Amino acid sequence: MGRSIKLTVKQFDELDRLRFSTSSADVFRNCLIVLMCDIGETGKTIAKHLGVGTDTITRVRRLYRKGGVAALRPIKPPGRPSKATPEFIVLMKQAVGTNPMDLGYGFATWSTARLAAHLAKIAGVRFGVDQLRRLLKKEGFSVQRPKHTLKGKRDEAAYEKARRQLRRLKKTR
Repeated sequence: MGRSIKLTVKQFDELDRLRFSTSSADVFRNCLIVLMCDIGETGKTIAKHLGVGTDTITRVRRLYRKGGVAALRPIKPPGRPSKATPEFIVLMKQAVGTNPMDLGYGFATWSTARLAAHLAKIAGVRFGVDQLRRLLKKEGFSVQRPKHTLKGKRDEAAYEKARRQLRRLKKTR
């Protein structure tokens, strides 16, 4: 797993300052790994406490030994670049703000699946329902199931009359 790291007081303070000043969970975790190595924790113990793999512990130790505190900050986000380009986000926002019936669809509200199919047609980029839901949430949209009621589509006066009559019938024999 690699040998332990021994920190000077200055190095310990530098790591501690970075740990409490960062907003990145990864940087916080990386600092914590190095600090736990300094107190003699094993890689397996650290991995268990932090919920990461032992490969992560080895990688962070190696990064710290080679580059110090600066190496604990991620260089680029992990994973491949998102297919959700700024142009796609603009199209998504426009589609969400538009009534589907105005676009020729036979429904009045967007479901995530319907929106995904529409965006695939106009933008040429297909997203799964869960990924599109995450994108919508990230952009500040609320994703919920619509509440289907007849309010506004029924004769409210007749509805109230029938409701009072039903209540009266329930109370009598």
